[in-house]
Formats: sequence, structure tokens, C-alpha cells
Amino acid sequence: MNLFKTIVLSFSLWCLVNATTWAAEPTRSDSTQSSTLTQSSTPAQASPSQVTESITTPQGKILKRDLLFETLSKQQIIYLGETHDSAKDHQLQLEIIQELHKRRPNLTIAFEQFQRPFQSVLDDYLQGKITESQLVENSEYEKRWGFPWTLYAPIVQFAKQQQFPLIALNTPNEVTRKVSRQGLESLTLSDRRFIPPIGSIIVGPDVYRDRLQTIYREMHQGKGNSKGFDRFFEAQVLWDETMADRLAQAVQQTPDRLIIVLVGQGHLIYHDGIPNRVKRRLASKPLQQTTILLNPDPSWATIEATTQQPIADILWSTP
Repeated sequence: MNLFKTIVLSFSLWCLVNATTWAAEPTRSDSTQSSTLTQSSTPAQASPSQVTESITTPQGKILKRDLLFETLSKQQIIYLGETHDSAKDHQLQLEIIQELHKRRPNLTIAFEQFQRPFQSVLDDYLQGKITESQLVENSEYEKRWGFPWTLYAPIVQFAKQQQFPLIALNTPNEVTRKVSRQGLESLTLSDRRFIPPIGSIIVGPDVYRDRLQTIYREMHQGKGNSKGFDRFFEAQVLWDETMADRLAQAVQQTPDRLIIVLVGQGHLIYHDGIPNRVKRRLASKPLQQTTILLNPDPSWATIEATTQQPIADILWSTP
């Protein structure tokens, strides 16, 4: 149960923190911002960690690295599920991206860390119209995401060096926050510009809802009401549906490219978050996608008790 407590707590804190920073963004001196960016001004080369790493299926089958990369290079979407503040996870993401690039040059990198209204900022950075510091500033990264930029900078720099398209996936904070307080029905036409049509959003499945509701009640010590949970769950689902919608669009628009998704593990586990929602949108066509959890907690249940659904396709841990 620790896994889902982490997910619920993380989302609750995310809403709280972003509500605060949206109202009054903390100031940060230009010199501090410049220093942070300068630390990683050159794209890093990841250090292979295959000597002592562990790559397995949830059922415990050991996977061989070279054969795995050959298989992964034939996918349409690969999800690299991270713990946001883990430098080890981001180093592994870079390594995987670089290895895949050797086998499949046509890569696209999709980011939970950037919100959909700021897609043009990513495009401008890729085209050399703005600097890295301007990318951070113009995308409102510090306010809207807030984890240290140095964790993601080497990946973004490598993407620019290789001219990989970059995709902003996430729902605007203001919209997610409004849904968490007032529900999906509260959204105006203006609010809906960067989310899927309301009619296409499926607030489910029941196993996902039940799992989160149990933890929600525990965390609120029985004091949380059903209406509060309904709004919380709608916000969680909107988050997933928005990112799934954008990924489905990208697969349809550029079917020759391999899309690598950098996203929190909570959006991937048991495929309830993003993966099954992408699959639903592309049901008329075969879809090859793989979920990878990076350095997952070994205490997590690798098979869901009710549905027997594996937690992911691959568990990849490094020392």
C-alpha cells in the first residue's frame, strides 16, 4: 500500500504547492538561474551501468540488455517511469535514450514536466530561437514543475543536439487545480483548450478508483467525504487523459518516430494511468508500447491482486 500512499500524497502536495506558487511565485535571482544552467551546459554522456544493474519482468525473468534494446527500438512508445527527484533515474533515462538513438535515430521526447500551452517554447528552443535559460523562464518551469532543472537539462540538451522533437504533455496547473476543487463540470470553454473533449474522458476504471479511494480515506483518517474524493479522482484522471491524448496525436501524426515519455511512475503502474488511455484512443490500429519503471521500490506488489495485471512491462534498477 505504500506505493499508492505515495501517489496520493504526491498529487495532494503537488496541488497545494502549485496553488501557492501560482498565487505568488518566489523570486529567483538571475545569477542563481544562470549558475544552475551553467552547471550542465554541455550534453552529458551517460555512464553505462550494465555491470551491476537489474533488468527484469515483473514475473522475475532476467532480460539481456542488448536484446532488450533491439526489441525496444521497434516500439512506438516507451515510457520511462521516474521518481521526479531521483538523479539516478534521470541518468538512466539519458543512457536509455542515447542507446536507443544508436538503433533508431528518429526519436521524439515527450515530457510530463512541460505543460501543453508552452509547446511553442519547446519548439523555439529546438530551433535555436531562444537559449536554455529562456526555455526555463518562458515555459514557467520553475513555477509549474519546480524540481531542479539540472536533473532534466542533460536530456533536453542531448535532444537539441540531435534535433529530436520535444512534446509538452501536461495539463495546465490552473485547470487541474480547478477540477480538484470543483470537478470537471466546472470547466469553461477557455479552460478546455488544452485538454481532451470532456466527452472523451473516462473517469475510471473501477479498480483504479477503488485503489486510490482506499488510500485517500486512510490519509484523511475517515474524514474525507465522497464528493472530495470524486473531484480528486477526476483531477487525477484528467492529468492522465490529457497526456494520453497528446501522445495518441503524436503517434498518428508521426508514425515513423519512436516516442520516449518521461513521466512519473504513478501515471504508469498497472497501465491504469496513461498507457491504457493511449491504447483506447488508438484501438483501431496495432500499438506497440512498453512501460519501464526505473529503480522501483522493491516492496511494491509487481502483480495487481485483483486483476493480475503486472505493475509494468519492465523493472530496471541501477546501483
